[in-house]
Amino acid sequence: MTDDTAKSADPSRSLPATDSRAELTHLDADANLLARLGYRQELQRRMSRFSNFAVSFSLICILAGGITAFPTALSAGGGLSVAGGWLIGTIFAGLVALSMAQIASAYPTAGGLYHWSSMLGNRGLGWLTAWFNLIDLVLAFGSINFGLYDPFIKTLLVPLLGIDSFGWGLAHQMGWIVLMTLSQVLLNHYAVGLTTRFIDLSGYLILAVAIALVVLLWVHTEVPADLQRLVTLRNFTGAEGSLWPASSNLLMVFLSGLLLATYALTGFDASAHTAEETHDAASTVPRGIIHSVLWSGVFGLFMVCTFVLVMPDLATGVSQGTGYFAALLNSIPFVPRACLVIGILLANFACGLSCLMSTSRMVYAFARDGGLPWSKQLKQVDPVTRSPVAAVWVCGVGAVAMTLYADAFAVLSTGCAVFLFLSYVMPIAAGMWAEGRHWQDKGPFDLGWMSRPIALLGVLGGLALVWIGIQPPNEKVLVLVLGLVLCGLLALFWWGLGVRKRFRGPPLA
Repeated sequence: MTDDTAKSADPSRSLPATDSRAELTHLDADANLLARLGYRQELQRRMSRFSNFAVSFSLICILAGGITAFPTALSAGGGLSVAGGWLIGTIFAGLVALSMAQIASAYPTAGGLYHWSSMLGNRGLGWLTAWFNLIDLVLAFGSINFGLYDPFIKTLLVPLLGIDSFGWGLAHQMGWIVLMTLSQVLLNHYAVGLTTRFIDLSGYLILAVAIALVVLLWVHTEVPADLQRLVTLRNFTGAEGSLWPASSNLLMVFLSGLLLATYALTGFDASAHTAEETHDAASTVPRGIIHSVLWSGVFGLFMVCTFVLVMPDLATGVSQGTGYFAALLNSIPFVPRACLVIGILLANFACGLSCLMSTSRMVYAFARDGGLPWSKQLKQVDPVTRSPVAAVWVCGVGAVAMTLYADAFAVLSTGCAVFLFLSYVMPIAAGMWAEGRHWQDKGPFDLGWMSRPIALLGVLGGLALVWIGIQPPNEKVLVLVLGLVLCGLLALFWWGLGVRKRFRGPPLA
């Protein structure tokens, strides 16, 4: 950072120009790099290489999205939509992860996507990216806890305890969601170290439970293995229980199954949002992003394919909707089934915990640059816990409010996949344009000559996902997208009427 840049930076978020050199000599390499990007070290660097991987791996959580979103693929094109859609979705998510990892290696800051768009593009693009990413993360947090309630608590845990949950309504739903969200907020507020350790543990737990689930389903199934199911396209659109209206377009039927992988394999930007809490962030964060997608894709493929192969009848599975999973577990004896349910509940709780950590760090980073209403309050870090407490509570309240809508899960799950990939595409496209121009100094992770081709494929795939995500029956997501476009236009007008004079974006933007 040049002397002129240092003098113009806000003292509240950067090192004073007069003594910056003296202070830098006492900072470790991570804080030194952060200072060169214009920020003080405020959050505590407590996360190891595995911790940074675990926060994304737990947020992806194949035991959450892989189970709850499974009917979207099965009720589209059957086994081929599940297996083929997961494979294609994993490849696409991997390409996006590679591009994100390269940018994160150069700019390991808590703002993640927002910072990248600002630095590689401009402050206006950064502003839009921030809002798309922020709305998506709140949607994701709400959908995770909604999915934790139903099907896991209502359909699996409560009946296991001998309680009839058939008549449960909105009051029970909101009571459980508020209770779960409040506990996650309190942990992220008062026990950040414990939260990090629990997320670390959940990384091992997800793998162990996924392996145990697959093994137990195979041991106790009476259905002969028929691999043809995985390569056969059966059009279930319009059938009883299908989430999709009847369609004769087989290509669209197959592509609709991509929503399973794209919803399940999202959230790997959590490694970037926790960069300022990670040791050796420039090298560790790229590994966390890539490995979380890789291992989630591999283990998730075995899991969803197992669901297809041990299901007695695919048409019956489609008609069961989200109840398919309880039906599969019924083949397993009570004790191991109870252990699986408890393990899945803990993994899903950790998924929400990771999402809240990621979302609150995004809010903190955006507020630190003055991009939100009440930024002064939202950027505050507790001096004892080193947690952005106001951001944590605001995210919790926002996520609960999202779940008040009756069709919450269908809209939240699809909506967060659409918005998330929109926010992924923006900095990747900006990086593709800036590379070789004003972006020449990359971090330790460098894709070299493959950088632009991979970025192009990621951008095209992301836009394709957005198009698929707003097809029927997801018109409600289209309404949300159009609403956000309108908000974006209003934001641009607001920008032109004076926001740009107050909002400077990241110091180096």
